[in-house]
Amino acid sequence: MKKLIILVAVATLSACAVSHNSGGVYSPRQTMNEQSVRMGYVESVREVMIEHAQTGVGTMAGAALGGIAAGSNVGKGSGAVAAGILGAVAGGVIGQNIESSMNNRRGLEITVRLDNGELRAITQEADEMFRAGDRVRLLSNGRTTRVTH
Repeated sequence: MKKLIILVAVATLSACAVSHNSGGVYSPRQTMNEQSVRMGYVESVREVMIEHAQTGVGTMAGAALGGIAAGSNVGKGSGAVAAGILGAVAGGVIGQNIESSMNNRRGLEITVRLDNGELRAITQEADEMFRAGDRVRLLSNGRTTRVTH
């Protein structure tokens, strides 16, 4: 029983590992690569929510904990089995909601008017604040574009 609880706890914590869509966070594969730089001014900024894919760990962990808690604390025989099933379903729903709220990040959709007059909109995590009129750089590597001051 203790091993199962430890396994569920480790799995739940591993669900917290979320990749970043930040202007200031680089993955190892993004380093030491040339990027093109374009300059412009922020036209507008809109708050958005960046939703990361669910791993299913929250659902599984919640279902396991709910099933164990309800099944071992309610009745005997078929009553315990029924309680365990209901506990697993309720725990799975709660675990899914917890994982979803932990993985979602506040983001910004930043619309930039480049010096050549073109408009570009980039969405990234809200780890740096931007206001209309700010002078900014767009850093692009052909796949990823980020906005920085």
